[in-house]
Amino acid sequence: MEKDSVIVLSGGMDSVSLLYDYKERIALAVTFDYGSNHNAREIACARENCRRLGVEHLVIPLEFMGRYFNSSLLSGGDAIPEGHYTSENMKSTVVPFRNGIMLAVACGLAESRGLKKVMLANHSGDHAIYPDCRQGFVDAMSEAMRQGTYDGIGIFAPYTSLTKDEIAARGAAAGVDFSLTYSCYKGGERHCGRCGTCVERREAFELAGVADPTLYEE
Repeated sequence: MEKDSVIVLSGGMDSVSLLYDYKERIALAVTFDYGSNHNAREIACARENCRRLGVEHLVIPLEFMGRYFNSSLLSGGDAIPEGHYTSENMKSTVVPFRNGIMLAVACGLAESRGLKKVMLANHSGDHAIYPDCRQGFVDAMSEAMRQGTYDGIGIFAPYTSLTKDEIAARGAAAGVDFSLTYSCYKGGERHCGRCGTCVERREAFELAGVADPTLYEE
């Protein structure tokens, strides 16, 4: 299969699952260092998974986001609310237009490398609070990218309608070592087990029947 894609790879369980699921198509992985609480731990996971698969990996700094954007995800672990993603307070973790910015950069990389697609691992669990993970945004951004590039580059987001447990099952089937993924928004050495992404991670493994290797504080 032709390697025609660049993947936006955070180092979390969703994007790492996508990396393994479609590794035959991926020519390049890009991780963005934008100043989030958990960025450093995610980057280490992204780097190791790319090393294992022999996929070229770039880390691109977007430090202006951490400096100028408002989000609890950029404000230290103590600012992160606890609870489920569906809770209203979890909206504070939104980083304004994060996916739009990252996809624009990835699109430029794709055109520079002669690649046709940008892969994104957004999923249905994100839709409640993250506008730039929803189908309407993905479709509109993909069309903007197509219109703005000579090669008509588009977004490939096969997990948009999937639940996180379905992604966990696909990742497990594709050979992902989930101990080499990181999710916690607080950014500690161990996952806190209480923030929205930790709660969702735990639920996903349980519902998928996949062993959870995550070290939680409680």
